[in-house]
Amino acid sequence: MNTQNPASQTGWSEETSRTFMDYGRYFVPERDRQMQMIAALLSYLDGPSVIVDLCCGEGLLAEVLLDGFPAFTVHGLDGSAEMLQRARGRLARFGNRFRCTAFDLASAAWRRPGWPIHAVVSSMAVHHLTGPQKQELFFDVHRMLVDEGAFVIADIVEHTNETAERLAAETWDHVVRERSLDLGGNTAAFDFFVREGWNTFWYLDPEDIDKPSPLFDQLRWLDQAGFVLVHY
Repeated sequence: MNTQNPASQTGWSEETSRTFMDYGRYFVPERDRQMQMIAALLSYLDGPSVIVDLCCGEGLLAEVLLDGFPAFTVHGLDGSAEMLQRARGRLARFGNRFRCTAFDLASAAWRRPGWPIHAVVSSMAVHHLTGPQKQELFFDVHRMLVDEGAFVIADIVEHTNETAERLAAETWDHVVRERSLDLGGNTAAFDFFVREGWNTFWYLDPEDIDKPSPLFDQLRWLDQAGFVLVHY
């Protein structure tokens, strides 16, 4: 088993994007259910609503939102040109209801949109920021949102002891192996997952592109940013 995460030695690249588009359905546990849960959390929004999708990838979550809520407009942001190209093609049928732009998640440049934002959603993206960067993001997103707006994050978190981290790593391996068998009929996707070191919990390194923070810390930062009804 690798001792480093090869996918993150040089940061996220277009090659990494291609790998994730090919293997994401195996690597992200309960991905379809996760997207449906995010959509359910936004069902309280009434009437035309503008949603910002951070690191929208190939547009899978945006597609669920646009299909489920005809009054929604989604602004997809991503740092990968190939991801954005795939998202444009996938969501072309929605016309102007989907717009996408290149961005840097850690930059503050995109955080002053100039129009009302009703919700910001993020799936498997915020863990790429350091703790202080997450705190800045939470404050900035709170300022972006209209009253009663929502910030929904689905992500991995840092575990507070070695036992919990090992259990998380073993569980992730198990889930990916089962997905590989169920969807592909073999373990090829799981073998790739192991060989290329995609299990963050086995290969977590301070210099890694993955920088998960403890759940308690993130809930506290959300509260400090001004969010109310903070849930997990």
